[in-house]
Amino acid sequence: MKNEGSGKFDFVGKIGLFGGISVALVAVSLIYLAVRGLTYGIDFAGGTEIQVKFEGQVGIENVRSMSEKLGLTNVHVQGFGEQNEFIIRFQSEQGKTDKETNDRQNAAVAKLKEAINTELGAAKPDIRRVDSVGPQVGSDLKRSGLLAIFYSLLVILIYVGLRFDYNYAPGAVLCLAHDAIITMGIFVFVGKEVNISILAAILTLIGYSLNDTIVVFDRIRETEHLYQDKGIRFVINKAINDMFERTLITSGTVFTSAAALYVFAGGTVSDIAFALCVGILFGTYSSIYVAAPSILLMEKLKLVKRAA
Repeated sequence: MKNEGSGKFDFVGKIGLFGGISVALVAVSLIYLAVRGLTYGIDFAGGTEIQVKFEGQVGIENVRSMSEKLGLTNVHVQGFGEQNEFIIRFQSEQGKTDKETNDRQNAAVAKLKEAINTELGAAKPDIRRVDSVGPQVGSDLKRSGLLAIFYSLLVILIYVGLRFDYNYAPGAVLCLAHDAIITMGIFVFVGKEVNISILAAILTLIGYSLNDTIVVFDRIRETEHLYQDKGIRFVINKAINDMFERTLITSGTVFTSAAALYVFAGGTVSDIAFALCVGILFGTYSSIYVAAPSILLMEKLKLVKRAA
């Protein structure tokens, strides 16, 4: 692991191994996302979400059985917060017009409210929230969300290219794409829904990962000026070793905070925290084993171009 004075650990020497692992993880995530597809929440898929809390004890199976007997489409029941609080989601039947769709949606909500008060009335239900999103609105939100991610990556590519040079810009965007794709793959693998809140978490991860990557790039550029007689592999290894302790402390602190939210919070907050935990781990990893290889690759391309 020793690396001839360039630092305690030979990070560059392991680039081939971890680079291969990254390519494999991204490929598996893309294939899984293509085959399985994303499970959209009502924000993107459209539908209705009802949050209800019972003073008495009610099992989730009782709530699910009561909802399914009503003939609702794509019913999903999730425990929220305390054990006697639930979120009931379902799709509304599509009508020929927007008015017909809304009428069917309102009728389904009324029917579900009546069933809750009739069949589970002994537990004193309190309907706290009813949210409905039409299919067209959901489709527009989904398209806007994807465009937000695309434009974020585009602006970051331009920013890093101006902030450093175009040897660094591809590596920054690769890091962000790497982190976002793997995080989404894991998120879908564990069966969680994708909604606006999760999209906000992904954009947060893009910002966090970019910050971590820029810290590495800054240190590489500073080290390059100090060791101009050394090769680029020495410079990268020295830079990563110099900032490695800082990276562990920063990432460890953020990860601990997100993990606490995941363990102790519930519902959407827990899902956001889960996405952040996964993204922080891969964001820290990619700043070393995705950003650095991209610089080496750009250097090799420059040499090939000069030779030609």
